[in-house]
Amino acid sequence: MKTCVSFATLLLLAGTSGAAIAAEDHSHHSPPRDEHAEHRSHSPSQSTPAPEEPHAEHAEHRDVPATHEHDHSAHESTPAREPGESEGAHVPPDPPAHPMGDMSAERMIELMQMEDDAPFGMLLLDQLEWQRSDDADALSWEFDAWYGDDYNKLWFETEGEQLDGEEEGRVEIMWDRIVSPWWSLQTGVRHDFGSGPSRTWLDLRVQGTAPYSLEIDAAIYDGEQGRLAARLSGEYDVLITQRLVLQPELELRAYSKEDRENRIGSGLSDFEFGLRLRYEIRREFAPYLGVHWERRFGRTADFAREQGEEKSEVAFVAGVRAWF
Repeated sequence: MKTCVSFATLLLLAGTSGAAIAAEDHSHHSPPRDEHAEHRSHSPSQSTPAPEEPHAEHAEHRDVPATHEHDHSAHESTPAREPGESEGAHVPPDPPAHPMGDMSAERMIELMQMEDDAPFGMLLLDQLEWQRSDDADALSWEFDAWYGDDYNKLWFETEGEQLDGEEEGRVEIMWDRIVSPWWSLQTGVRHDFGSGPSRTWLDLRVQGTAPYSLEIDAAIYDGEQGRLAARLSGEYDVLITQRLVLQPELELRAYSKEDRENRIGSGLSDFEFGLRLRYEIRREFAPYLGVHWERRFGRTADFAREQGEEKSEVAFVAGVRAWF
C-alpha cells in the first residue's frame, strides 16, 4: 500500500514539474496567470477589478507578429544595391507644365501628331561623289525627294554623271502608293537625257525592303517605238559600328531593242557594283570613300569600244550622303 502511494506521489510531482517547466518556457508568449480567475468564475456576483498587468509598457511588442523581428533583421543583413551606370545617369523628365484635361480621340491624335494622313517630305542625297578612273574624272549623283502621307506620295528621282562637260542620266516623276508594310508600288514617267536623243518612258516600279533589310528597287519601262527596258538594283547596310557603315550596291539594266544612237545594245546592257564605306557624323550627314566597278555586255560593249572606251572600268570614289 505504501509502495502504491509513493508511486502516485512521484507521478504527481513529475506532472507538476513538467507543467511548471512548460509554463516557464512559454511565459513570454502568454500573460501571467491570474490566480483568482477560477475563483472569480465561481463568484459572478463579485466584481473585483482585474489586477493591472505587469510590464504594460511592453504590451505593444507582444501584439507585433513574430515575423516582424525576422524581416527587420533580414533588411539589416542585406546590403543596399548600388544603382548601375545607366540608372545613375538617368534624369527623370520634369512634370508637364500644363497638365492636359479630358479630350477627344481626334484632338489627342492631332496634338500628338499621330495621324496617318499627315503630310511630310524628305530630300535624300544618296550619292554625290567624285569618281577617279584611268580615263578621266567624273561627277556622279543620285538623289530622291518625296512629299505626301504614309499611303500616297509624289516621288521625284534622278541619277546621272557629268564627264568631259557632258551630262548623261535620267529623271523620274512618280506616284507612290504603299501596298504592304514593307513595299510600295510606283508609277509615272521617266526621261533619259545625254549626248544622244532623249527618250521618254512610262514607268512601273516596286520598291521596298526584303528580308534581312535588303533594299530592292525593280522597274519596267515602256518606251517609244515599242521599246521596253528593265532595271533592278539592291543595296544593303552593314553596320561595322553605330557610325561606320559599309554599303554594297549593285544594279542591272536590260533593253528589248538596240538603240545605236544612244550606244545601247539589246539584252543585258551593263552591270554596276559599288562598295562604299561611310562615317555618319550625324545620321543626316555622312562622308564616304569607296570603289565603283562597271561592266558592259554585248552590243553595248561594242559601242563603247568604238568610242575608245573599255568594256570594264573601275573607279575610286569619294563623296557625301545627306538627307533633309
